[in-house]
Amino acid sequence: MIVGAIGLIYGFLSAPSSIEDVKEIIASHEAHGEGHAEAEQATHHVEGTHADESHAPVKEAHGEAAHGDEDAHAEHLLHQLQNKPWAATYVAAFFFFMIALGALAFYAIQYAAQAGWSPVLFRVMEAVTAYLLPGSIIMFILLALSGFHINHLFIWMDPEVVANDELIQGKSSYLNVPFFLIRAAIYIAGWNIFRYFLRKNSLKHDEVDHNRFYKKSFKLSAGFLVFFIVTESMMSWDWIMSLDPHWFSTLFGWYVFSSMFVSAITVIALVTMYLKSKGYLEYVNDSHIHDLAKFMFGISIFWTYLWFSQFMLIWYSNIPEEVTYFITRIEDYNLPFFGMVALNFIFPVLMLMNSDYKRINWFVVMTGIVILFGHYLDIYNMVMPATVGKSWFIGVPEISAILFFGGLFMFIVFNALTKAPLLAKRNPFIKESQHFHY
Repeated sequence: MIVGAIGLIYGFLSAPSSIEDVKEIIASHEAHGEGHAEAEQATHHVEGTHADESHAPVKEAHGEAAHGDEDAHAEHLLHQLQNKPWAATYVAAFFFFMIALGALAFYAIQYAAQAGWSPVLFRVMEAVTAYLLPGSIIMFILLALSGFHINHLFIWMDPEVVANDELIQGKSSYLNVPFFLIRAAIYIAGWNIFRYFLRKNSLKHDEVDHNRFYKKSFKLSAGFLVFFIVTESMMSWDWIMSLDPHWFSTLFGWYVFSSMFVSAITVIALVTMYLKSKGYLEYVNDSHIHDLAKFMFGISIFWTYLWFSQFMLIWYSNIPEEVTYFITRIEDYNLPFFGMVALNFIFPVLMLMNSDYKRINWFVVMTGIVILFGHYLDIYNMVMPATVGKSWFIGVPEISAILFFGGLFMFIVFNALTKAPLLAKRNPFIKESQHFHY
């Protein structure tokens, strides 16, 4: 966390603060024979690329896209480079936040389904969801800072852009800062209130000789899942899709959910195997790991189905407002865009297709690490093209953000594990779970 915080501070301090700084950067690269590449970044193609249109507020405000206007190009690049540490922070913050939210949904599903295999893993799931409150507060702060124009991540928040963009004007009744933050507050409050009561009921259930708290959790979970599927979809539209306010996809909520869900299950599996290797979770056996690995495998297939469905339908229909999203990523983010497809589909399928491999811990660990990296790249591909355009590379801000938020996540999760017994002993299905064998 300390190394990550230092790196993030360096990333923000090293970002250019004026057009003159950008011109010096361009001149410096030209002096080293690299000016042509940087000039192409500064004069990034405007035709058909909403991501770059959206982060060139000067050009939008004045209706100019002249490539020969040096000041306009320099300001365009200035906004991209200033966005880079903010975008890197946003990607990492959202990634770890979504793991906690996905774990909460998985936990609720276990209660609603009255699953018999999983109660020995409940305290691990609860610990992973402990990051939900700090993670969601961090996300709200980042959203609020955008609303106060501290950064330019969401261009529809810029009045000058809106004044010259009829499409965004048509969405202004939904995409406006007060309503945007109110919606975010409602999502966050609902998720955290449910998590609080579910955890409270789980701990109280250990101290009584009846199942009333379990029944309360069952009802809460059923209600929460309805609330979750609506708010998760709206959250994905608000916090991710509105970064590209000209683009839309009816599959996007499900797509983000699948990434969230498989990442959460993967983390639950990794934490479980780590605790098991240290002598804890005595009732967890290979069959529990096998089931978690089956979920990792199955949801990876589900994610691929949604990715391909979204990509194929938009690419085939070739509607300019839709296909621009993928053109930008294929042209400017070719390696991370197709690389994350390989990491999130091909690798899990090859490693986890064999049923026996799902029982080998180091196989599951290796696959899980690849899955997490792949879904970090997935969020990276959703955010970066809309915020930094072609001025991207994985550098100090990106690595530092992962270290900081990853360290914070692990600290909160493992601290939560120390606050309660690792076995939910009074769960009515605990005996079935302890003797679970597949």
